[in-house]
Parts: sequence; C-alpha cells; structure tokens
Amino acid sequence: MSATSGRLLAGMALASFAAVAVALVAQHAYDMQPCPWCILQRVIFIVIALLCGVGALVASRGLRAGVAGAVLLLAASGAAAALWQHFVAAKSASCNLTLADRIIGALGLEALLPAFFQVTASCADAVSTIARVPFEFWSLALFVVLGLAAAAVLSGRR
Repeated sequence: MSATSGRLLAGMALASFAAVAVALVAQHAYDMQPCPWCILQRVIFIVIALLCGVGALVASRGLRAGVAGAVLLLAASGAAAALWQHFVAAKSASCNLTLADRIIGALGLEALLPAFFQVTASCADAVSTIARVPFEFWSLALFVVLGLAAAAVLSGRR
C-alpha cells in the first residue's frame, strides 16, 4: 500500500464527514427531520470517517488493510440501511422498535448529542429529496463509492 492509499483514505474520511454535515444542514436549516434509519446512516458515516482518518494518518500496511476491510463491511451495512429505509421502512406507519431504533437507543447517542443523533421523525414522515432524488439514495451512492474505494485500498492498487 502506498501513499496513494493514505490519500484515498483521507478523501474517504472527508466525504463521510461531508455527508454528515449535509444531513445536519438539511435537518437544522431546511427542517428535513431524521428517522432512526437516517440517524443509523449518520453513525455509520462517522465511524467510517474516524477509521479512514486513522488509516490515513498511520502508514502501516496492515492497519490500512484492516481499516479498508472494516470500511467495506460498514459501507455494505450503510447501503443495506439506505435500501431498507427506502423500500421497507418508509412504507411502514412507524419505525419504532426497528433494528435502527434499537441500535440508536443502545448506543445512547441521542441523549449524549441530541442535535446530531435525535430521532425526530417516523420513517414514513422522513421523506426528503435533493434534486428529486431521495436522501437515502444519495447516502446509498456514497456508501457504494466508499465500498469501492475500500476495495481499491484492499487490493493494493491504491
């Protein structure tokens, strides 16, 4: 793994933090309230950003491979959460006690940082779009890009 993998991991960290920043601006400036699945995706982006940041700063080949492997799994989880949000959760009357709701509750983040992690909408009510594309599809696209980038780091080509 080369210096290029470090730059790629740094870019992945920045993209993940940017996704959370966009979500927070959408929530607080444009009143696009998040459901549990939205918040779960934020958490996944933050974990990816932190892991990629560490991987970018430490030049250890083994650590970068471990980070890339973890990011690949997290990106797949985030993509699954985005798809579930769109195709299943958004069509249900409530997302109370769903997997996302239980994970967010178990982490205790809602009480720790409510401005970032408080669930303020049900899944059916949290329908938001940017340029007519549902928010969760933007999230899905970034999870796919992050997964591909992590695979590139793992393959050693970057």
